[in-house]
Amino acid sequence: MTNEQTLDFLTTAANQHASDIFIIAGRPLSIKADGHLTDYGERLMPDDTKQILECIYQMANNRDINHLLNTGDDDFSFSIPGLSRFRINAYKQRGSLAAVIRVIAFRLPDPSELSIPDDVMQTADYTKGMVLVTGSAGSGKSTTMACLIDRINHSREGHIITLEDPLEYLHRHDRCIVSQREICTDTENYLTSLRATLRQSPDVILLGEMRDHETIQTAMTAAETGHLVLSSLHTLGAANSISRIIDVFEPAQQHQIIVQLSMVLQAVISQQLIPDVNGKVIPVFEVMRLTPAIRNMIRDNKLHQIEGVIASSSQDQMRSMDYSLVELYKQGRIHKDTAIKYALNPDMIRHKLV
Repeated sequence: MTNEQTLDFLTTAANQHASDIFIIAGRPLSIKADGHLTDYGERLMPDDTKQILECIYQMANNRDINHLLNTGDDDFSFSIPGLSRFRINAYKQRGSLAAVIRVIAFRLPDPSELSIPDDVMQTADYTKGMVLVTGSAGSGKSTTMACLIDRINHSREGHIITLEDPLEYLHRHDRCIVSQREICTDTENYLTSLRATLRQSPDVILLGEMRDHETIQTAMTAAETGHLVLSSLHTLGAANSISRIIDVFEPAQQHQIIVQLSMVLQAVISQQLIPDVNGKVIPVFEVMRLTPAIRNMIRDNKLHQIEGVIASSSQDQMRSMDYSLVELYKQGRIHKDTAIKYALNPDMIRHKLV
């Protein structure tokens, strides 16, 4: 495949609002849109995937492909002016080269078009502390965080610093100054860049992912010292997310982390992408805000009680995942089987939907 043919295919994917492109030997080029896969052309052979990836590396400012050939993995992004941004994860499989490409529109996402509710967007109004966006890989966490950053950028003054691997959405300076740093391109790693960020007069820090105890500790310290920190975890549910953070640390450190977390955490947003009645995907959310009661539960390590508090909360700004699913079903946006399948407590949902 030539550079021109590769560009034509990327254009096709972007125009069809694809979320992902798969380049894997043994099957044709594939596009994923609204959760469905569509194949294009003939089955690819190892030489074909290598040729396509060489074209993509040339498009990405002649990026050196030797890193991929030597290590078996590479992660980067590039833009095609007037078309879209693309986040590439290239890898080796069965001795051949392969890649999965995330297609990212230049235009920042509109929360209302994406069905992101107001109570989620209002978490951007915090000025200090930590807000976590959690969910499985591919559940739309990066998109939600981009919407939160965009709201901050247009609603108050300050310095926003994002640390991402790689950069996805590009933010223009508006009321805020926005510095976007890509790991490995602009800085060495998350920990090094986060420590440097604290000396760059930030008001808001977006940390793409909290991967180890040192990064988590530094992020909590930043939140403790008056900054707003947004970050993500690959967990589902507020209680599970808090447990995940605590479990990263050695037992001797956990009490200190629990106390610190109970003070700095402001909200946990958990999300899933689920199919609607039209076969497209829509997000469904759990929102937990740190009330005094929940802070006490974290401090006393009674995390198992949190889910019940969220479910029984009468506050408009707090909702459980199962409540959100029931509401979507009542609105006629999802089928009953979908609500039960994605519920955290399927038996309770089944009873409510009788």
